[in-house]
Formats: sequence, C-alpha cells, structure tokens
Amino acid sequence: MNSLIVMQQLSEWAFNLLIKARIPEQTAVYLHVLLLLVFFLIVAWAADKAVNVLLTTAGRKARWGKAGALIAIMIRNKVVRRGAHLVSLAILTYAVPVIFSKMPGLTGWFNTLMSILLILLVISIMNSVFKSVTDLVKEKPGFRDKPMDSYLQVINIILFFIAGILIFSQITGKSVWAFFTAMGALSAILLLVFKDTIMGFVASIQVTTNDMVRIGDWIEMPKYGADGDVIAITLNTVKIRNWDKTITTIPTYALISDSFKNWRGMQEWGGRRMKRSIYLKISSVRFLEDEDIERYKKISLVREFLTERKAEIDAFNQSAGVDKSLLINGRNFTNIGVFRQYITSYLKVAPGVHKDMIMMVRQLAPTETGMPMEIYAFTDTVAWVQHEGIMADIFDHIMVAARYFDLEIFETPTSGDIRRMGAAGQALLPQHNQEASE
Repeated sequence: MNSLIVMQQLSEWAFNLLIKARIPEQTAVYLHVLLLLVFFLIVAWAADKAVNVLLTTAGRKARWGKAGALIAIMIRNKVVRRGAHLVSLAILTYAVPVIFSKMPGLTGWFNTLMSILLILLVISIMNSVFKSVTDLVKEKPGFRDKPMDSYLQVINIILFFIAGILIFSQITGKSVWAFFTAMGALSAILLLVFKDTIMGFVASIQVTTNDMVRIGDWIEMPKYGADGDVIAITLNTVKIRNWDKTITTIPTYALISDSFKNWRGMQEWGGRRMKRSIYLKISSVRFLEDEDIERYKKISLVREFLTERKAEIDAFNQSAGVDKSLLINGRNFTNIGVFRQYITSYLKVAPGVHKDMIMMVRQLAPTETGMPMEIYAFTDTVAWVQHEGIMADIFDHIMVAARYFDLEIFETPTSGDIRRMGAAGQALLPQHNQEASE
C-alpha cells in the first residue's frame, strides 16, 4: 500500500511538471497516461526478462535429482518463460490505478483486460506443464507406444473450455452459471461443431482400452491408401508413414468404424510368412522308373526318403500281386512327389527359415499356367529386407533344382520364343513344298 501511495505521488509530480511546461491540461492528461503506460511497460518487460533468465539459469545449473529431467523438459516447453510473464502482468495490474488516475473511467476496462490476460496466461502455463509431463511419460518404455497426445488434447480442450467460461464471466459480469444456461440452448449446435472431436475422443479411448493400435505398429488400411508404421495417434487423426515415405492421415474414429490389418502379431512372434508358388508344366509330370530312382538317390536330401519309401512301395505291390509291367499299376513314385519331398527337406536345413513355426509344401489346383507348388513357411526375422533376401535365396534354389527332377517351370512364351518358332517354321516350309511336289 505504501508503494502504491509513493507511485501516485510520483504520478502527480510528473503531471504537475507537464502543467508547468505550459501544456494544455487535456493534452497533459493524455500525455501523462501515455508516459506512465510506456514507463510501466518497460519496467514489466525488464522484470519479465530478469525473472526468466534467473529461473532458467537456476533450473539448468541446479541439481534436482530425478526431477532434473522434468525441469529440463519444462524449460524446453516454455513453462518458465510463461511463468515469468506472471511477474510483468502483476506489475501492470498493480500499476493500472496509477496509470489511469487522471482517467478513472478506463480503470475498469483495463482491469478486465488484465483479468482476461491472467486467465489466458494461467491456462497457457497449465497447458505447458501438462505437455511437459506428457513428454516425460512418453520417454518411459511402457508408454512409448501409447497415444499420450490424445489425452493431452483432451486436457487442452477442457482447459480452454474453462478459460472460455471465465472470460465470458469477466466480459459480461455474469456468473458462471449464466454461461451454462446459455450453453443449454446451444448444445445441439456445439455437438454438431465438435462431432469429429467427440468421435475421435471416444475412438481414442476404445483404441487404447482394446489395445488395437500402438505407435510403431505396422498397419494396412487400403481404403485410405495407408500401409506403413503408425507414427502418431492424436484426438482427431492417426498419422501413418507409408513404406514410400509418404504420410497418410486418417480419422481416429476410422479405426473403429472400418477394418484394417495390424502386423504387430507377426512382429511379436518373430517370424514373417512366406507364401509363394512356382508353376510346373503338367506335361513334365511322370512316373519314375527304377533307373530314375537310382539317379535321384544321388541327391542327398531325398536319399533316405527314397530308400525307405521304395521298400514300403515294393512290399505293398508284392503283397497285392501288382503287375508291374506297366508303371500305372500299383503304387509308384512321381517326380513331382519326390520334388515336393525335396523342398520340404530343404526348408528344414535352409538358413533363415523359422524351424519352430509351420512349414508346408503343397500342391494347389491346376491352372492354365501349370501346377502351382506353394511354399508356406516363415522366416526367422521380421525385417522386410532380410525376409525378402531369405525368400529369394530359397526360390532361386528351388527353380534351379526342378530340372534335376525332370520338371519344367512354366512361363508364358515371349516374343523371342515366338520369333524362333516362326523362323523354324519358315525353315521347314521349302522342304515341305519339295516333298509335296514329288
């Protein structure tokens, strides 16, 4: 109170100086208010800078133990910087009666303005504090994949809603309850305006509660052209970095209303699926004769299988009195069956194949492009590049190995094949004409 009296006395002294300088009284009043306003703005600015430097320096140099990380994050998120504004705002609020002592009619307006600025500043500080806590929590291993930004956005909405109520009360001079009364009539409009936000909030809770998506998950959502890693989950949107490094943004509630594929299960199992076929020419499939079996026994991965199975087949055929003058009679080996067994044995010893997960070689229904031989197995890595490399090595070997079993890989004739067939036909044409003339 004594300081306020001293400032008022200094204000009167400054005003008297202006009058003594033969400045008209009305002009002196305006000039007096302007000079005091500029003076206190400078004082508030200087105090703001001093407090900010003092608190920031103390926060960075002092050893706060476990709280040091939070202090550093709060400095980064401008909590200290905005907190220093409270000092300058307090100085201006305290000086309002002095600044407008000659124009008391403006005191109420400026007090209202200071109250509104105080509300906004406090809300801003609280927002920064919650942002700092969120950043600190996100550094914990158990929360790195959680949509903490969604919760922060909900808190921000609540804070700004409270700020709007308080500012409404300051401007109108009415109680907070009057605001809620007015809100009742506008509730339908507000629900329409904030429809996406409300749906996003509900979806965010469902996504987190049901553990449907985490940050870092690989998801596919063809409807939105999304195929990549989730990098952010907010109240209204989910950001996905696609494999071509583009960013797809989809509404959060789309994760609830639409279907999508989450590859997290594959990553947690530690194996990535191979499901690919080679197509064999059906015309190259045949029964095996004894000399074929002896030749195939030189292939180490099927030697034991051929020996055991041949003894079993021979015993069956003898007991059944099968006439083996024709291969079709009784039980027989086929080259495609031995090849299938070879692939199975090869997968069991091939590097990079997950030996504890399902491993299968099967024939699919024949098509116009041949007999599909599908390999269904898993690699022992979830990394895309390594997975593709392992799968390529396996199929490189299988495609070359097929010829050792007298099988041919189907491929559609190319233009070169057609030209060679045409050239062969042209070469045979003169001979055909000569034979016809004779």
